[in-house]
Amino acid sequence: MKKTVLVTGANKGIGFGIAKHLGLSGWNIIVGARHQERAEAAIRELKSLNIHVLGWVHIELADLSSISEASKVINEKYPELSLLVNNAGIPGDMSVDGQHTELSDIKETLDVNFIGTFALTKSLMPLLEKNNGRIVNVTVPSEISPYWHPLAYVTSKAAQNAMMGVMAMEFQQNDIPLEIFSVHPGPTTTDLNGNMALPGFHDIETVGKKMAELINDGNSHQGEFIELYPIVKED
Repeated sequence: MKKTVLVTGANKGIGFGIAKHLGLSGWNIIVGARHQERAEAAIRELKSLNIHVLGWVHIELADLSSISEASKVINEKYPELSLLVNNAGIPGDMSVDGQHTELSDIKETLDVNFIGTFALTKSLMPLLEKNNGRIVNVTVPSEISPYWHPLAYVTSKAAQNAMMGVMAMEFQQNDIPLEIFSVHPGPTTTDLNGNMALPGFHDIETVGKKMAELINDGNSHQGEFIELYPIVKED
């Protein structure tokens, strides 16, 4: 039986790169996306590479009812799911410092990047547990970098990292057949950062391939925070 993965935000950016390279390595792909047109365009591109795409699922992380419906669809249509890649998220306002960050921006970013991600993960855990599955979060370090530290985004990802650490410990303590770990892709040129392309940045193709290699390496990464390309100071 082929392995099946749901990648959220797989219609573009890092999510598309991950879906592409997991698909090229033999995974069945489920595209998680908010917009049908974008999802279908991504599916066409993936299929043109002879990647087996099972379909797409509408997931709006800001809407708990959407997450509940998505979970129902996945459990019914894709009972073989064995990997969840939590990639989808929003940037928050990266143009302001912490002092000038609006409370509404903090709440909106947390609602999507943490609350929504947690809700989706929680809803799919029984299915993933049944399939000895894994959960991979695409995130950033909780430690604050002096070179890049947008408050809303970093706060939401720190919460996601805490979720990963707590769950990993509990999986181990209770012999639950699930694995969870987090991966920081490093500076990557995507829509999330306005397609920024500074020295030290990598492209989606490079990051997607390296993510797939990590997922496929056959090792346990329970509770680990793995940096593919750390953030470093520009010269």
